[in-house]
Amino acid sequence: ALVISVPLGYFGGIGAAARKGVLVKGGQYLESLKSTKIIVFDKTGTLTKGNFKVNQVQVLNNLREAELLRIGAHVEHFSNHPIAKAIAEAYSGTIQIGLVEGIEEVGGRGIKGKFEGKEVLIGNDALMVDYGIKLPNHDVVGTTLYLSCNGQLEGIFHISDEIKDRSVEGLKELRALGVEKFVMLTGDRRKIAESVGKQLGIDTIHSELLPGDKLSILESIQEKNDHVIFVGDGINDAPVLAKADVGIAMGSLGSDVAVESSDVVLMTDEITAVADGIKISRFTSKIIIQNIVMALGIKLMIMLLGTLGYATLWMAIFGDVGVAMMAILNSSRPTYSVK
Repeated sequence: ALVISVPLGYFGGIGAAARKGVLVKGGQYLESLKSTKIIVFDKTGTLTKGNFKVNQVQVLNNLREAELLRIGAHVEHFSNHPIAKAIAEAYSGTIQIGLVEGIEEVGGRGIKGKFEGKEVLIGNDALMVDYGIKLPNHDVVGTTLYLSCNGQLEGIFHISDEIKDRSVEGLKELRALGVEKFVMLTGDRRKIAESVGKQLGIDTIHSELLPGDKLSILESIQEKNDHVIFVGDGINDAPVLAKADVGIAMGSLGSDVAVESSDVVLMTDEITAVADGIKISRFTSKIIIQNIVMALGIKLMIMLLGTLGYATLWMAIFGDVGVAMMAILNSSRPTYSVK
């Protein structure tokens, strides 16, 4: 019974989590969830919907809005980033791949290439600064991408994203479960990150990060804390998911690399599922402790009765087979207790 109870308890917990859309890749990760005190989140696609839409195209020079969209869509067509897809989807025309050449992604900044012989840059303000392009003063809380042709800034794409409907609810549940600190990592501008963080009640916000910066920040957090969870979805999150004590990936929104690198996969893509995982982890731990105490307690009691001459054969059978059956039935409780 003692040998059976522990692995069966974790099997029951993993099955219970799966019924809630939380796929746990091993008992050790389920065990780690119960002690969670700090959770690190990616922003886009994790706390926010990641469904970017171009809501405004700002013309700065001679090119018209339709031409800016045409150039932007052709260049961004070669990127898998959600923001790039938003620009490509905003263009109603047909993409002619032959018009584009020399495409090169600049990590954490944007993309550059040639369109109809023009040197095109499209990305964030850091990309423009790197190439010596002066930016206009504008104060917009939202994602902005700049487009330049032959070194001249031609336009700005204003792109919107929304907080997921159940993100606030999920973070409140996690607070109620005893999670002490939330950290958010994002490559977005500081004002955007602070706006989202304020709405969600995030304790610490790190913005304007490159992919490698996220890993460095996670490692610094792990130096001071145990059982650090990271929740993310993108291909840039894969190293961080692998490094975290428990890496949790969004199942349907997440990239294949992120899902492969993670220890837990959320099929619902909602933060509330993280709270469900922690609840199941703690319930499973309680079941395992019950099994150990029950198995040892009953066996010791029968041994004591045997020493005193009161034990019978049926007591011995119950102490072996009966207790094992009780441990099996108790281990199945997490699966059937989940509503």
